[in-house]
Amino acid sequence: LLGSMMGVGYRVLLVLSLWVMTAEAFPKGALRTKCHLAKYKSLPPRELEAFKKTKDKFEDILLLSDRKCNTRIFHRNWEVKELSVHDRVILVEKELDFTINTLEDVEDPSLSKLLPRPLEILSQIREDLRRCTRQTPSHSHSKRLNSWLQNLQASKEMESPACLEASVILNLFRLLNEDLRCAAYTELCV
Repeated sequence: LLGSMMGVGYRVLLVLSLWVMTAEAFPKGALRTKCHLAKYKSLPPRELEAFKKTKDKFEDILLLSDRKCNTRIFHRNWEVKELSVHDRVILVEKELDFTINTLEDVEDPSLSKLLPRPLEILSQIREDLRRCTRQTPSHSHSKRLNSWLQNLQASKEMESPACLEASVILNLFRLLNEDLRCAAYTELCV
């Protein structure tokens, strides 16, 4: 009887030890608040293909249209790597907000049928970026970023939906392959 009680005691001790180690290794909320962007240093080719199909289809549509767009919404006289790491994340998050909102309003059925997967990918990236920006909510933006954000807002109000659509789609690969990649590389973006 004493031997079986000691066996139960060891099992209880083992279970409690494992529980404590697990609780310390994974504190409540830790998984939700971590900033993990390394996976965006290079998107898988399969994911990029979804964006390529969208861009190719849009370029076909663009050839047949008479769109006259003058502004370059995403134009910058500087490179993302010149921003602080936190400002890079904010920049890409704002670009994604604008991109997602614009793509959700695409009216051309031949283009909109290609958008579910790209929108899903972009939304996941945006959510990951938001997790990062929530960690330092009191961060003040640089003058350079503030100026660019103001220009982005002004462009949204001045441009036609067709020109916004064109700007967003033609900027997709720069957003994913340059801006997002630089944010993902943090201090190592050169």
